[in-house]
Amino acid sequence: MKIKQFVKQEMVLCVAAVLAVLSMFFVPPDAAYIGYIDLRTLAILFSLMTVMAGLRRQGVFDRLGRTLLAQTGSTLQLALVLVGLCFFGSMVITNDVSLLTFVPFTFVVLSGLAPDARRALTVPVVCMQTIAANLGSMLTPIGNPQNLYLYGKSGMSIAAFISLMLPYTVVSLLLLVLWAGALCRGQASACSCAHLQQPDAAADRKIVLLDAALFVVCLLAVIRVLPYGVAFAAVLLCTLFADRSTLRCVDYSLLLTFVAFFIFIGNLGRVQAFSDWLQAILTGREVPVAVLASQVTSNVPAALLLSGFTDKTSALIIGTNLGGLGTLIASMASLISYRQIARELPEEKGRYFKLFTLSNLVFLAILLVEWWGLQ
Repeated sequence: MKIKQFVKQEMVLCVAAVLAVLSMFFVPPDAAYIGYIDLRTLAILFSLMTVMAGLRRQGVFDRLGRTLLAQTGSTLQLALVLVGLCFFGSMVITNDVSLLTFVPFTFVVLSGLAPDARRALTVPVVCMQTIAANLGSMLTPIGNPQNLYLYGKSGMSIAAFISLMLPYTVVSLLLLVLWAGALCRGQASACSCAHLQQPDAAADRKIVLLDAALFVVCLLAVIRVLPYGVAFAAVLLCTLFADRSTLRCVDYSLLLTFVAFFIFIGNLGRVQAFSDWLQAILTGREVPVAVLASQVTSNVPAALLLSGFTDKTSALIIGTNLGGLGTLIASMASLISYRQIARELPEEKGRYFKLFTLSNLVFLAILLVEWWGLQ
């Protein structure tokens, strides 16, 4: 039963591990395996996840959200803030952390509205928060795991990365604002968030300041000012001595998934027939292939797999970011919101899934048209 539950919860990791093991039958383990592993990506990813987990445990993001919502006075402002927290927050704290923090927070916020307004707003707002987190995170190298990996692989500057994704981010923001206006049309114009109170537990100021400083260290490693090993050591040692419990909150399964895919991709690259076949499919079609691959494998595995067979990393960055839209598994972060809906409003699962799928396809179609126009 425990094994079945683990496989269900960590499906991507299990699939990656199986693929890695199967690939070993075609390419037996040897010294070249060491070269498969991208230590820079793993070290920075661990460091960022640890820092974000520490800040989240101290309630930093929750307090920020409550402070912003205290300034809202209308349903439209409320929707814009809730969705905006995920959109802009994901650029810095990643799409996963953004949804883990602000979706449960949304249920608390909307529980203070009248029953009709609460029912009308909850599913659409959570749906758009999910889309917003996946779209906002595409602007920065630290917004999601595949960006961090592809950014490191590409060697491009952070300014070049942001410039590459900025047109899609701007259009995404405009679409989200238009959606919020359409949703709130016909809703009561006035609302109050006076029922929201700041958390009773006070944040440990020293831990918050330490994590903030460590976050700066991580950013310096991302932009290649500091060696990634320095950032990794600083985060690990400081957390061990000052906030050890935070290390339990790190998503180690994601790190192991990366390792398994590195092995799988490295071995596939040494199978000449497969390598030639995949390169032939990818050549000139990097963006659409990345979008389609993301729909069935999710965008992180798609980025890891395809990056081994093309040097058009910029196209993969666009394709895997846009590919986070579409199916429920196109971005694994989307499952966070779905699980929250299933737990809080089980009777609304079907409605949420339909709205999520339709909205994602509309956003994806518009952004693909934009990509086509920019070619």
